[in-house]
Amino acid sequence: MDIREATESDVDAIRSIASQSLRSTYTDFLDEDTVDDAIEQWYGESFAEELVDDHSLVLVVERDGEIVAFSQSDLIGQQHRTGRILWLHVDPDQRGSGTGVRLLVRTREKLLQEGAERIHCFVLEDNEGGNEFYREHGFEQAGQREVDIGEETFVENVYAESEIDGEGWGATDELEVDGQRLYVSYGEAARGSKSPFYTVYETADRDERYAWLCGHCDSIDNAMDAMGRIECNTCGNRRKATRWDASYL
Repeated sequence: MDIREATESDVDAIRSIASQSLRSTYTDFLDEDTVDDAIEQWYGESFAEELVDDHSLVLVVERDGEIVAFSQSDLIGQQHRTGRILWLHVDPDQRGSGTGVRLLVRTREKLLQEGAERIHCFVLEDNEGGNEFYREHGFEQAGQREVDIGEETFVENVYAESEIDGEGWGATDELEVDGQRLYVSYGEAARGSKSPFYTVYETADRDERYAWLCGHCDSIDNAMDAMGRIECNTCGNRRKATRWDASYL
C-alpha cells in the first residue's frame, strides 16, 4: 500500500471513488439527485485546482497500481493553524482492510508536518458509519456546523483528537499477525527514514510493548539494537539511535 499526494492524473479515479463511496453510504439519507450535486460540487472540473492549492491536501492510497481511497483536507488560520480532514473516502470493496485508518493516520501526520497545531475531522451527522469510525480511532465530537449540498443544508459533526490517559492522541487499531491479535498505538510514533514506526502491544490495555509496526510496509519484522536503532527487515525503513532521535510529532 502506497500513500502519496494526488496529482492531476488521479482526478478521474478520485471522482469515481467519491461517487462509489457516497452512493454506498449516503443514499440512506440523501437522494440520488443530491448525491449527483455533491459529486459535481466537490469533484467537478474545478477539483484539479485543489491539488495545487497551498492550503489544500489530497492524499491517495494506491494498491497494486490502482487508487482505492483518498482524503481531502485543508489548513486554515494564520497563528493557530487547524488541519481539517474534510472527506475520507474508501472504495467500498476495500473497507474493513485497514485502509481507512492508515489513510487517517498518514493524513494527520502530513497536516502536522505542514504546520497544523490541531486536527479536526468532519462527517455528516446522519452518516453513522463515518461517525463511528472517528470515535473508534481517537477522536471525540467537539461541535457541529452546517454544510450546503446542492440546494439543501445538512449538519456535520466536528471531531477533535481525544487522548488516552493524558498521553496524547488515542488512536489504536487491532492487527492480526500469524493468528495473533495485536494492538497498534498510532499516537506513539517514532521517526523513520521512510515512514514512522508505531508501537505495538499484545493487549488492549497497552501493558507491555510487543514490537514496532513499520508505517511504510505494515510489517512488524524488524530489529532493534541496544542504542534504540530500529530497522525494518522487509523494506529497510530505519529509525536512528534513541540518543539522537527527536520527538516525531
